[in-house]
Amino acid sequence: MACARVPLDEQQVTELGPSGKERTLPALHPDRKEERCFVPYKPPPEDGSPADVEEFLEHARFIAEDLEWLLTLPHDKFWCQVVFDESLLRCLDSYLQLAQRGLDLCTLPLSPAVADVQRTIHKAVFLTFLRMATHKESKEHFITPAVFGEIIYNNFVFDIPKILDLCVLFGKGNSQLLHKMIENIFTRQPAYYSDLEETVPTILQVFDTILEKCGLHCEGATAMEPMKLNAQKQPTTMSMNLEELEDIVLYLCDSTTTIHAFLEIFPTACSNFHSHGFLSRLPPFYEAAVPDLEKAIRKRNFDNKSLQEGLWKRMSHSCRKMVETTHLLLHHTCLQPILEGRENMQTFAEELLQYFTSFLPEKRFLVDYDEQFPISDDISLLQQALPVIDETRTSYLLQGVESAWDATGRRRPQTEGASLLSASQGAAAAAACSDGLGSPEVKESRGERLVGAEAKMAAPQKGDNGAVCPVSGPELESLLSCIKDLLPDLGEGFLLACLQEYGYNSELVINNILEDRLAPSLEKLDRTMPRPVKEELPGVLKTRSNVFDDDEFDVFRRDQVDMSRVWKGRRKGESAQETLNDKQHIAEQRARYQMYETVVDEVVVEPGESAGADPYDLDDYDDEYDDTYDMNQVGANDLDGDSLLSRRPFTVPQVLRKGTKAEEEEQEDDEDEDVSQNPVNRDQFVQDPALLRERAEAKRAAMQQKKGFRPERTSNVVGRPKGQGQTTETFLDRRKKEANKSRVSNHNRRSMADRKRNKGMIPS
Repeated sequence: MACARVPLDEQQVTELGPSGKERTLPALHPDRKEERCFVPYKPPPEDGSPADVEEFLEHARFIAEDLEWLLTLPHDKFWCQVVFDESLLRCLDSYLQLAQRGLDLCTLPLSPAVADVQRTIHKAVFLTFLRMATHKESKEHFITPAVFGEIIYNNFVFDIPKILDLCVLFGKGNSQLLHKMIENIFTRQPAYYSDLEETVPTILQVFDTILEKCGLHCEGATAMEPMKLNAQKQPTTMSMNLEELEDIVLYLCDSTTTIHAFLEIFPTACSNFHSHGFLSRLPPFYEAAVPDLEKAIRKRNFDNKSLQEGLWKRMSHSCRKMVETTHLLLHHTCLQPILEGRENMQTFAEELLQYFTSFLPEKRFLVDYDEQFPISDDISLLQQALPVIDETRTSYLLQGVESAWDATGRRRPQTEGASLLSASQGAAAAAACSDGLGSPEVKESRGERLVGAEAKMAAPQKGDNGAVCPVSGPELESLLSCIKDLLPDLGEGFLLACLQEYGYNSELVINNILEDRLAPSLEKLDRTMPRPVKEELPGVLKTRSNVFDDDEFDVFRRDQVDMSRVWKGRRKGESAQETLNDKQHIAEQRARYQMYETVVDEVVVEPGESAGADPYDLDDYDDEYDDTYDMNQVGANDLDGDSLLSRRPFTVPQVLRKGTKAEEEEQEDDEDEDVSQNPVNRDQFVQDPALLRERAEAKRAAMQQKKGFRPERTSNVVGRPKGQGQTTETFLDRRKKEANKSRVSNHNRRSMADRKRNKGMIPS
């Protein structure tokens, strides 16, 4: 067995050999490796067929079980497996290469089983790398730092591409652990710094490759090499295939996200990027490539609109990451040394202003940078730290920023002036200020409006407690369970307040609780405070209003409904004849009409009968009686008969008379004869209509006979039956009908339509 407090690289162990004899071997020896084959990782199937999903789940369970077995090994056995088992490193490398990144997880629908096994593998891989980056697990189990550096470097346990992928995959929520891992790796093996120096030019070559694929070329001092005269012209973003355009956007998004994640987690590497002129290369590339790619995504025709939205989302994400990378480099290489009060502060300030000046020609980049990180805030910090800064130069920079906003045609958002930080606040306050300006919450508080895919990515979500938080419900539960495992005595309400105070960073919450450095607002809270109960919204049925509320069929308010009155279609056993024979409604109305069936003209009242016993209530007031003329003396003021006869009768003036005098006399004589022959009772209320029609017809015939009017003969176009011959009148009537039939019915539509149009009745 291994001796206590001896490094693993110096330990000797005694164990049985293949022949059964005991032998002494170093603790790190190939013969001590367990024979176990680690299978490479494969991503989830895209089509999601049941067979492929089942195959993936079985394959993923093998990986999860193998990694969990590896993590349970003792310290010496674990390192023997890491150093001498090549299949383990191939398995871990395959996961770093093929695992979905942050933006890929949003577009890939996963079943619950696939998502669970993915989380299991993700956690197991991270814990494996975390253990491999730790040279001292306890006082008894450790490796000499120098030997540890040689082991991980010579056996390719870690390299720069792996470290970059680790930052992208595990940076969210584990930034502090990753920072300690990478810092320990670079500290124990300084050769990684030289590898990073050799990697930065390769990263810069990515930008030239993208420009070349897009048919663009970065001119000036920032170009890696001059463009050849005989170089073949590359297709532009508007003419290339959609597959090539998609590959370029995905390549750009992955590269910018990886660089930003690495620099954010390991800021020490900013000096390496700065020394290779990264800040001089990124803005010209942004100015040349971003507008061209955005134009192609916006104007090209995509059969799949979801593909276009996905490319636009990744393009917006790439732009934001490039701007944030520039801010990280400026902050850690120029601004932070000034705020920390290092030597040569004037040199760092001059370099910062020089970079801002170089940004002025890149209008689009300058506007996007100023939108997320206002340059006026950085200049205000410089003026507080170094009052000797030339005001003319700073005014020139601010005017250049304003002109860039005007040149791009975009409206500058109304931003609140950031509070100026004094030099005594130190680097921590400055870092917090600068890091906070880029978050979506602060951008919204400054009045900026997120558009397009950026608005979707930065949309806040609601946790289970109803408050708006940047993490989803399952993520919040995971953070709470992680903290409760270490601090089970604390209440969930108190932990929620701590997470909200420290930006939902579980590591920072645990660190501040253990070191008793909580904010004053959290110190006043009860540490056993339970989780607040989520307020339940009132149901829709309780707040609705409907005209059918509380009726006999309201199933939402009644537990029982008479189902005998509910049927679908025609009621069974019911016919039309039965419906007609149903006279129930007559019986219902019979009692009402019985009140009007008795009509009494005279009521005989016998002597001795009291008025109260009168069923007809004779003493009641009669509303039907009309007493309008009871007080008038009818006929008292009328004239006598002789006086009426003596009055002059009314006659029509001769000027207004139409007929001659002879005709009028004849008409008067005829009327007198008719009156003498047929005396009419003028007092009769209504005469017989048949008699009136006979009189009118006779009168009309007499008038026509006097005037010599001959009535028109009725036409006969039918004639006699066929074979018996037709009369002359029939032939004439048929000819007349044939000649005049276009005057009636619908036979003259075209001529009448032309007549209407000529009169202006129909617009032409």
